[in-house]
Amino acid sequence: MDVILIAAITADGYIAHRSDEIITWSKDLMLFKKQTMGYPVIMGSNTEKTLAVELVGRKKIVIHRNDDAKKILGELNTDKCFVIGGGMTNAKFAPYLTHVYLTPHPIVFGKGISLFSKLDQELSLQFMKMIQVNETEDIYQFQYRVIR
Repeated sequence: MDVILIAAITADGYIAHRSDEIITWSKDLMLFKKQTMGYPVIMGSNTEKTLAVELVGRKKIVIHRNDDAKKILGELNTDKCFVIGGGMTNAKFAPYLTHVYLTPHPIVFGKGISLFSKLDQELSLQFMKMIQVNETEDIYQFQYRVIR
């Protein structure tokens, strides 16, 4: 199964100002919807609280600090799933990631919620492709394969 981390990030690598922030700056929501539709999306409980809309057409899996990532993934019957944050959830699922899809935005926060909180080991990535988010803005999603 493909386990794909998908995130909109700032130029300095943050996914939010605060853990309770409802994201309004992301320009890739239509691409996010298209890519995740029909697949499970895994998120932490803080991320769930910040969703501006329900994720219709996707199975929402909300995890907590003591949940076991391997067990959660083992219970899924699908060819792919998406990990959508936050930083602690991303770090918890890092050992199982097969792909990382990042959409950098031209914003610098200076501080905030990192893409990964307390990552135990480095991830090596191989660039796969770049997708234009929309035709009117110079924002692109970069897709990587995780090298083990």
